[in-house]
Amino acid sequence: MKFTTTTLVSAVFAVSVSAFPVQKRGVDPNLVPQFGVTAGIKDPAGSASCVGINNILIPCTCPPDRNSFITSLSGDVAAGHNVNNPSVPSPFPTDGSSASQIVRLQTSITALQNLFGPGVGCPASATTFLAQISALQNGTPAPAPAPAPAPAPAPAPAPAPAPAPAPAGGVDPNLVPQFDVTPGVKDPAGSASCVGINNILIPCSCPPDRNTFIASLSANVAAGHDINNPGVAAPFPTDSSSASQIARLQTAISSLQNLNGPGVGCPASSTTFSAQLKALTG
Repeated sequence: MKFTTTTLVSAVFAVSVSAFPVQKRGVDPNLVPQFGVTAGIKDPAGSASCVGINNILIPCTCPPDRNSFITSLSGDVAAGHNVNNPSVPSPFPTDGSSASQIVRLQTSITALQNLFGPGVGCPASATTFLAQISALQNGTPAPAPAPAPAPAPAPAPAPAPAPAPAPAGGVDPNLVPQFDVTPGVKDPAGSASCVGINNILIPCSCPPDRNTFIASLSANVAAGHDINNPGVAAPFPTDSSSASQIARLQTAISSLQNLNGPGVGCPASSTTFSAQLKALTG
């Protein structure tokens, strides 16, 4: 199955050098994907917005200045997590494998989306990052980094291939990672919260009922994106490779975090999803 993906994962996890060599001091600009979209192309319909990939409307300040973006991305990678949204890890492997290129694109997307604060930045549609991920997932080499495009309107690239639909009846429950956290365990200090992984306080309604979660996850996968937060892709590959297990966990995390609306759901700390990701990435 071929998918686009994006990462919206919630936990700070370390990526080992043996698994993914990571730049410690400033990312190599040659490894940062090009936006592929020119900022400031006004909406021909006359709205206050500008046009991004596939004519999706975006803020006219997006994408940002590339040098500013690379500086922000470098700060995230050096910290090991998104500085403005610390629950989001920022791995940036430096080898040329497809898996590492995908991870770099995912980290670039989260850096872009949290550029000015938690969830405050530019949408992925202000770039071709998702199309580049789709090309890699389809076995096509990602475009090599090249000089930024000239500041002139250009025809919108063809839409990325649509992800394959979920299996009949939704995703296979056997492939949905287990929460491994029991809801309703009260905070021994007496607050109104409950206890999640590593004694982190979480809402007492988290994690949700598993069947409810699987139903929501299935709908997201069938749509190809998070229904409550359409800028977040929802790939769910079904093979047993580490890359596919990672993609499933990332989609499970974003589905959990947007369960009841954009950014309204349960934190990853109400599950062991982040620990499972760490185990897969070394």
